[in-house]
Amino acid sequence: MSDMTLNSPVAAKTPTQTEPSLKRVMGPWLLLLFIVGDILGTGIYALTGQVAKQVGGVVWLPFLVAFVVACMTAFSYLELVTKYPKAAGAALYAHRAFGIHFITFIVAFAVMCSGITSAATASRAFAANFAGAFQLGLSGGFGITLIGLLFMTLVAAVNLRGVGESVKVNVVLTLVELTGLLIIIFIGLWAIGAGQGDVSRVTQFPTGETGIFWPVIAATTLAFFAMVGFEDSVNMAEECTDPTRHFPKVLLIGLGLTGVIYVLVSVSAITLVSPEQLGEGETPLLKVVQAGAPGFPIWIFGFITMFAVANSALINMLMASRLIYGMSREHVLPAVLGKVHPSRRTPYIAIAFTTLLAFALIAFVGEVPALGGTTALLLLCVFTVVNVAVLVLRKDSVEHKHFRTPTVVPVIGALCCAFLAGPWTGRDPVQYKVAGILIAIGVVLWIITALLNRSMGVTAEEPSMENIGGKGPEN
Repeated sequence: MSDMTLNSPVAAKTPTQTEPSLKRVMGPWLLLLFIVGDILGTGIYALTGQVAKQVGGVVWLPFLVAFVVACMTAFSYLELVTKYPKAAGAALYAHRAFGIHFITFIVAFAVMCSGITSAATASRAFAANFAGAFQLGLSGGFGITLIGLLFMTLVAAVNLRGVGESVKVNVVLTLVELTGLLIIIFIGLWAIGAGQGDVSRVTQFPTGETGIFWPVIAATTLAFFAMVGFEDSVNMAEECTDPTRHFPKVLLIGLGLTGVIYVLVSVSAITLVSPEQLGEGETPLLKVVQAGAPGFPIWIFGFITMFAVANSALINMLMASRLIYGMSREHVLPAVLGKVHPSRRTPYIAIAFTTLLAFALIAFVGEVPALGGTTALLLLCVFTVVNVAVLVLRKDSVEHKHFRTPTVVPVIGALCCAFLAGPWTGRDPVQYKVAGILIAIGVVLWIITALLNRSMGVTAEEPSMENIGGKGPEN
């Protein structure tokens, strides 16, 4: 769920020093695997049951609506990434569009917070699937929380040690995540062919005083968490062989593939397990495997699920700590957060800070729907800004050809994202409280830093639009 990291060299460059350009190694196939792998993960594995609890049998519909909204925002990202192929992330696009440093900071901090809430969601899902796969008898409460905290500690240790990211490794991770979802689809199709389950559930809409519209919208605010991740691909623009030509079709194909997979997984799940049962607990897809293929070793699927959500947690905590590091190096957060470990060359204070925030979320917020919903809330706000930025930046012309989305798309995209972020959707109020507290922490730190900068005569640096950040000091 990462977006960008502000690019901040550890040392200033002299005129004779030049930053080497990134190697353009990603063709369309590697880019496609990167995008698909980044979208697949915790959302569909952990939140399918909660979506079913909201809408009943039409669990596939909120995922479809979330896919449409994500596609509109993806068109905005396509225009920006092909227009500025060396720029990376929502905060830098916002800075170029509005030129207000505080807005840039808030967008960057919101992205960072979305990474932490996403990682906390993954930790909770990991704990629940670990307990379910190995039949530990922990249905919730202290036991699940403890496993989640221990898992996040392990993520922090790996983060502190330093992780060299590689596109080839991402291919392996993507295939593992994809395998788990294909198992669910295959089990569902096999059961349907054998006359098992109840296919009629897929057309059963919720009944009640609120009608159909509002339950679907409320469920979409959760399902949207499963569609985020595509925005990370903008970080790879400078490493693609031909970003202007490849990005549009590859990103849309990647979104389309994941959308189809999510709908098929939803149909398989609801065919084999009733909405009431699917909505209980935090391991919905384990229930699908048990119902459709009782002879299948449940620990194998549990291992795949844990692998998928663990990968999501690590990637998001890497992003969050590097983003905090970057903002500190640019003097918009306290300088102590930019300290680098002398031997490991990792931002150890930033890692500790983000890990403590994740601990608090796991311990005091806990539930997957609240954490996943907060992630979606933060990113819906960021996506609203990105859609508006596209329209503002139309006045900024560039010499090369680039993708141009029809004007109506970012307009509708901004309105849809803003609508889904609103309280009228039935969103749990705790999500606004959590998001508000996280952003308030950032604002307080920003104010403290501004006062310290003023007393010391230090000026906050402008975000660089020249290079892609996000690699961290050890790279």
